[in-house]
Amino acid sequence: MASKKKGNEEVAEKKASPAQHKSQGRRYVGTKETIAFILFDVSASFNIDRQNETFLSRCLVIDYKFRTVFDFIVGIWDIINDIFLAAIIDRTRTRFGKFRPYLILYMVYGVPVALLFRSLPLLFASIPGGLAAKYTPKLVTYVVLSLFNSLTGTLNGISRTGIIATITPDIRDRTRLITAANLLSGFCEKLPEQLLSIFMDIIDSKKGKIAQRIIETKIRKLFVVFGVGTVAVSGMLATYFAIVTKERVPQSVDKPRIIDSFKSIITNKPLLILTLSDFVSAFSLSSGVDVYYKSVLNFSSMYLIVGIPGAIISPLSYSYVPWARERFSSKLIWIFTSHCNSFLMLGVFFVGSINHNYKKLKAMIPAFMLQESLFMSYYGLYKVIPEELRNEAIDYCEWKNGFRTEGMTGVAKNLAQKLVTYLGGSIKTFIMSKIGVRQGEDYLNQTSATEYKLFMMCTLLPFATGIFGLIPKLFYNIDSKTRKQMYEELAARRAAAIMAHELEADGVKAPTE
Repeated sequence: MASKKKGNEEVAEKKASPAQHKSQGRRYVGTKETIAFILFDVSASFNIDRQNETFLSRCLVIDYKFRTVFDFIVGIWDIINDIFLAAIIDRTRTRFGKFRPYLILYMVYGVPVALLFRSLPLLFASIPGGLAAKYTPKLVTYVVLSLFNSLTGTLNGISRTGIIATITPDIRDRTRLITAANLLSGFCEKLPEQLLSIFMDIIDSKKGKIAQRIIETKIRKLFVVFGVGTVAVSGMLATYFAIVTKERVPQSVDKPRIIDSFKSIITNKPLLILTLSDFVSAFSLSSGVDVYYKSVLNFSSMYLIVGIPGAIISPLSYSYVPWARERFSSKLIWIFTSHCNSFLMLGVFFVGSINHNYKKLKAMIPAFMLQESLFMSYYGLYKVIPEELRNEAIDYCEWKNGFRTEGMTGVAKNLAQKLVTYLGGSIKTFIMSKIGVRQGEDYLNQTSATEYKLFMMCTLLPFATGIFGLIPKLFYNIDSKTRKQMYEELAARRAAAIMAHELEADGVKAPTE
């Protein structure tokens, strides 16, 4: 008996060699998968969502008051729905992984609905009265497709967030992937919205030479072409990644109870802090600078001009991400990068408020150019740190509870985005209706009072409503000492789990104390 136990221990020792199971500092993700991950990151932003307000107000023409009520109601349903979907995903165990099946299925059931939604302006333009702001069939279609888009988008969004935390167990490897993806994808992911803005300005410049009705028809066609094209391309890129990638962080054999997934938002302190911060920050309201650029300055491509210096600075900002992470706490970097831009926009507000400068390109181009350049000087940290904090929260749950809840963590991440989209969107559209923003063919003919209020909504309002998001960040509890202890213990646990699995496969019983 003693001899057999000794033999088992020798096999176990051989199976658990440090060279095989040491995770920290090891590169798990190869070149092909890294490229696929970069394309996957591109797919998340390869869209024209930046121009959604123009799409809904000018092309599809959805009544502001209707949107205010609808966004609020669907937002409540969506948030509740998200939690249950996350719990289901956290209990998913397949031989293809936990998240890959959902990413692949999105191409089947999510992309077609998104394609139809982006085609609505042309479909209803062919119907007499179809583009009226309160045309009932259009509003009903908008509601149905928005609800289905919300459902498929939730499954896709949770899977996107979760899979990043499972493709490698090494934190350095993960930081490398996130940094490379954000750096390299930045060169092409904004191309659709940039081209769309340029073409919009070219078409609108014909005003006076061509009837406004013809101009609006061209704008609708332009939005449909770009909307349908970006949905198709981003869907294919995401599907390629789902096929190529592997999930390497093992899930617990026992599936977490649904109630445990719910509790993880409260009992996992880092996740709770992230969620509270996102929740409070979601009330940072803004009409968006693009609405101001188009409606007030009549220059949709302005963000391209003011972004020229930032485009040069932005790639350089990724080079000092490792340096900053070593010398400053994640909490300090998180606070700085999350709120600095609100103070920069406050400066733009003061410049625009002098002598009606908010109407003058010669004054606002330098002001926005300086703001954008300063923002881009720390853009690398702004993009990488929140993702790293989110992944730390997932690992913290495994460290404390013995199971991973990437799905529920994904919901926590998307919660603020949903609040911005629905609750914050409802408040925004309510304000825009009250300040007299015109829709449809009158979109470019706002009153002077409305123009100044739109300027305030994209500069002063974000600062006034977003400053409270700073408070939860002060209580983030993972410091460098805790992080080191957590990953050392997780590495040991995972090595032991792999050893036990391999011993079981070899028919050898793992030694016990």
